[in-house]
Amino acid sequence: MADYNYDPNNNGNGEAQNYEHYNSDGTKKKAKGQKKGHTGGRIAAVLIVLALLIGLSGSAVVTKQNQFKLIRQFGRVQRVITQPGISFKIPFIESVDTIPKELLLYDLPESDVITSDKKTMIVDSYVLWHITDPLKFAQTLSCSVSNAEGRIDAIVYNAMKNTISNMKQDEVIRSRDGKMTITANENDTDVTNNDLVVSEEKETVIEITSLTEEIMAQINHVENQYGIEIVVVDVKKLDLPDDNKQAVYTRMISERENIAAQYTAEGASEAKMIENTTDKEVAIMLSDAEAKAEATVAEGEAEYMRILSDAYANPEKMDFYSFVRALDAVKASIRGDNKTIILSDDSPVAQIFNGQY
Repeated sequence: MADYNYDPNNNGNGEAQNYEHYNSDGTKKKAKGQKKGHTGGRIAAVLIVLALLIGLSGSAVVTKQNQFKLIRQFGRVQRVITQPGISFKIPFIESVDTIPKELLLYDLPESDVITSDKKTMIVDSYVLWHITDPLKFAQTLSCSVSNAEGRIDAIVYNAMKNTISNMKQDEVIRSRDGKMTITANENDTDVTNNDLVVSEEKETVIEITSLTEEIMAQINHVENQYGIEIVVVDVKKLDLPDDNKQAVYTRMISERENIAAQYTAEGASEAKMIENTTDKEVAIMLSDAEAKAEATVAEGEAEYMRILSDAYANPEKMDFYSFVRALDAVKASIRGDNKTIILSDDSPVAQIFNGQY
């Protein structure tokens, strides 16, 4: 009895025949060897693409507008990128450090300083700074902004302490704004020829060096040391310790009261001087007026006497004057309802009525 083995590729005549096999969904099945070969090729292609992408991403260096890039090779800086754009490095061999390029703000903590007159003040300030030499910054401060702020803190505090320790408390306060307004007398008070010249007060503004400028002058050029530049040091607040405030306020009130009392005394003195000068001028004017009045009266009396003298010097004028005086006497004696006058014969008035004049 013959054994038969079923072979799908055998047609029964000993000849191999190719058959096409289909899946249940109607798609053609692939041979097992062909399927494995295609899958392996795809995986290899994907791995190659991934490797290329990883290599490109690891070699590309993107520099922004506000950044410096330092390219290091085994820890040593090879080059510095200062312009924005895309550059490349060697993957796994070169590394990149990023350094800020924009203006940075550092707010210093409040600190106590002592003035030359031994007064304690609390100063709160801030600093604007930026990196000018990224290579020197990396060499001296290890590309650390925190290290740079620590150096800036020490430098600015020493400069501030040295500046304020050479100034008095009121000088520190006045130099806060960089200018001082004072009131000065233009002329001295003087009395000349009965004319009072009162001094005129004129406000003048004196420009003085501000506290910021004084502190900046004390700061050494840190650019040569650390590759950074301190642009501005400004004081936000000047204050007094809490335990000293009340004593300072009391002293300030006392000083202001003394100044007010001095101004009041000076005003009273000037007022008294003006009053005395005015009284003197009034007395002089009254004396001159009285002298002129007496002179006028004397002139009138002299004229009166001259007229009388002229009247009595001429007989005709003398008779007329006697006649007028007699009429005046009659007029003065006739009063009321009684118009009767009793005269003797030798009376000048009777002589007038008798026609002897």
